[in-house]
Amino acid sequence: MWADLVLVDANVLTMNPSQPTANAIAVKDDKIVHVGTNDEAKAWIGKDTKVISLKGKTVVPGFIDTHIHVADFGRLLTWIDLTSVGSIKEMQKTLGKHAQKFPKGKWILGRGWNEKRFAEKRLPTRLDLDLVSPDNPVIFYHESGQLCVVNNKALELAGVTKATSAPSGGVIDRNEKTGEPTGVLRENATNLVWNAVPEPNEEELIDAAGLAFEKMLEAGITSVHWIALSSIEISVIQKLHEQNKLPLRVYLIVPANLLKSITGFKAKNDSSLKVGGGLMFADGYLAARTAALFQPYSDDAMSSGKLLCTQEEMCRLAEEIVKAGLQLVIHAVGDRAVDAALTTIETGKGRRNRVEQAAVVDERLVGRMKKLNVIVSVQPRVVASEFSVWSAIEHLGAERAKWLFPVKTLLREGVRVVGGSDCPMEPLNPLLGVQTAVTREVFPEERISVDEALRMYTVDAAYSSNEENVRGSVETGKLADLAVLSGDPFSVLPSEIESVSVEMTIVGGKVVFSKHGTSS
Repeated sequence: MWADLVLVDANVLTMNPSQPTANAIAVKDDKIVHVGTNDEAKAWIGKDTKVISLKGKTVVPGFIDTHIHVADFGRLLTWIDLTSVGSIKEMQKTLGKHAQKFPKGKWILGRGWNEKRFAEKRLPTRLDLDLVSPDNPVIFYHESGQLCVVNNKALELAGVTKATSAPSGGVIDRNEKTGEPTGVLRENATNLVWNAVPEPNEEELIDAAGLAFEKMLEAGITSVHWIALSSIEISVIQKLHEQNKLPLRVYLIVPANLLKSITGFKAKNDSSLKVGGGLMFADGYLAARTAALFQPYSDDAMSSGKLLCTQEEMCRLAEEIVKAGLQLVIHAVGDRAVDAALTTIETGKGRRNRVEQAAVVDERLVGRMKKLNVIVSVQPRVVASEFSVWSAIEHLGAERAKWLFPVKTLLREGVRVVGGSDCPMEPLNPLLGVQTAVTREVFPEERISVDEALRMYTVDAAYSSNEENVRGSVETGKLADLAVLSGDPFSVLPSEIESVSVEMTIVGGKVVFSKHGTSS
């Protein structure tokens, strides 16, 4: 039997302890049939075998992103990229070009500007945008995501006027003399206009998902755990699957209130799609102070967040999820929410139960996680943002902040931790996630090794979806999902792991992305 594809002259990091490295991989159909030396691989090469010499490049199992919002990411890719705009005039010029292509009345969205880069050294206003786009509503988000500028049409459609009061936690910038909105909205006030943007239809979401898939494959991602939060998203996934438009593996996680949406759809599981998880929310988020804590936030004695449902309700939802044959996935950020999630898991019958975030914990909670064999899903860039953007030490206090996402402690205690991006809220790049986990700046005692970080995105990620027998490592019999890297993450400085680029991505033995044009 000849192989369809043979990779030679490679530095293969298998993530398989019994054979940590190799030089060659042979693939037949969609599976790996041999992992070994260049000489051994010759036996698999026939006249029709495609042979690719990787010239020393590194091969790792295809990355698995265990927490991503694919539809939202795709939608974001349709927005105007304003990161390189150096002036308000340049912003206007960019907007003008796009406005010509948009039908009258269609919303124009953009992101990435920063007034510190502007020649004018000031914030843009609605008047600046109105000059070039008076008939299309416009929202341009600051690179921080916490501020936006909108035009008059957007304010009009959102019903924001001189008399509109800013919501709690938000600010509407106003003209000092007239009191009229300038078009700049901050924090929660950005929702006033965002809520007026119409939801995309199915066709738009299918197109957006296609854009997201391209970026994922470029990042070496071969599997995603797609967090779908709406029935239209679930319908889109179903259509993409039926039309054979899923270029990578999808593990679908759906909220408990949408379980009926997957009736009859679940039976269609195959190697490209697995309807796998049922999600419930125990609490909210730290930045919004809706994460449920046992003790109040350090800078707000009146706030400790709250649980989104009672313990009884959580147990009932968990029973429904497990009864539907799905993995129990519980979003729990604050220590009170994590405690409730673990109590729910203790009373349930699910296997490989998973807690998303498990951000604020303590020694007791870590011990319970270990005892219950709970899988913890984290996103390293989110961890970094909690400290650098949200100022976690100030809001939680130094002692409690020491236990914020204690990844090294969890691993040392035997708790399995898996990694994701939370894209589009954070960058997609899994190698950036690896670097961030390895070089953690705040409470550096929670830094982990490169091997531990790679496991979070490969073999342990596969375990979290009960798929470690088919993916996650480079082994004979497993799916040929691989990422070819320009360098070895173990051989570069930890601070330079992000600079390692993806040269090629292989899904099921097919080259689906190549930086230099090689394809199957």
